[in-house]
Amino acid sequence: MYHIVYKKILCFLLAGIMLLETTTEIYASEPPKDTELYAKSAVLMDADSGRILYEKDGHAAMANASTTKILTCILALENCDLDSQVEVSSLAASQPKVHLGMRAGQKFYLKDLLYGLMLESYNDCAVAIAEFIGGTKEGFAGMMNQKAEEIGCKDSYFITPNGLDAKDDKGFHHTTAADLAGIMRYCIKESDKAEDFLAITRTKQYSFTDIAGSSSYSCYNHNAFLDMMDGALSGKTGFTGTAGYCYVGALEREGKTYIVALLACGWPNNKSYKWADTKKLMNYGLENFEKKSLREIPIEASKLAPVLVAEGQGKRIGETVYVSPVVKEKTGTEELLVPKGQKITVTYEIAEKLQAPVEKGAYIGKITYRLGEEVLKEYEVRVGETIGKINLEWCFCRVLELFELF
Repeated sequence: MYHIVYKKILCFLLAGIMLLETTTEIYASEPPKDTELYAKSAVLMDADSGRILYEKDGHAAMANASTTKILTCILALENCDLDSQVEVSSLAASQPKVHLGMRAGQKFYLKDLLYGLMLESYNDCAVAIAEFIGGTKEGFAGMMNQKAEEIGCKDSYFITPNGLDAKDDKGFHHTTAADLAGIMRYCIKESDKAEDFLAITRTKQYSFTDIAGSSSYSCYNHNAFLDMMDGALSGKTGFTGTAGYCYVGALEREGKTYIVALLACGWPNNKSYKWADTKKLMNYGLENFEKKSLREIPIEASKLAPVLVAEGQGKRIGETVYVSPVVKEKTGTEELLVPKGQKITVTYEIAEKLQAPVEKGAYIGKITYRLGEEVLKEYEVRVGETIGKINLEWCFCRVLELFELF
């Protein structure tokens, strides 16, 4: 008897728990407060659209240590054959720990150095790669800054290929959490070498020798996040005395891809802070955002009615002339992550009347998709044909046509 009652109570409690879980997933919770994160600067990005979903001082210029190496890696992948042979210079061999311990004059395949760069974060590998590609460390830094600009970085300046603290007459080696997330997005989504980048950064262990076969090396991946959450894709840790602990990582789950970038996330002995912040931001993204397609909110045909053209040339005198608007995509993305329960609004700003003459392709308005105040996507509305203005020559021709009828 008691056994039956116990089972009924247990089933009732389990049902209540399941109902609570289902209910809580429907509504978006508040984002983490700034005080709830250890990092001084943090960003959560939708990797598919590049939109920033959360930030804490995400545009503050700060030292970023070895997270720099994701840019070094993607530049190497895009500019060189993996089987290229790299000879070690005395400068590369003299780099401080953490290092492979390479010697001047040794030769390595580029592919092997990239594993040392990304798995163990070896500083000497970074300089050897930089000198091979850029001719000098300074030449490679120029390539880094050019690439960062192409990617869309707003406030980044790179001096070293390994992220060691540095200054010159133009400033100090730095990026922002927003820029760093953007670089990671490029590495895993936009670059033609994205698959190669992911293959290297997801490898757990890698062994190789120098080309002569005289020295053997083994590398182990120090990105612990790969084993912390299902769907973890890639990432890079970093630390210097100036930068503190830094991290940039990516996760893909349920068709959604997130990037977290953290700068100044604690100093010794707080090495685990970056993992706590990363998981907190990734979970916030997973639990509170859903993918929406703007195709689900089509442009209303009624809003695109023909537009009156005053004094426009028609086929005959006295005819009211209209021109058809044409919609052209300007910016934005078709699919993006939005907070659960938050609606996307569409506004139409299209001229109701035009004055002739009107040229084909002339701008007459826009259609904007917004999430709150944020612009998600914008379409330009333009004139679909050229309409001339009524003049004496046109009137004379129309009169002649009337006489011809009779």
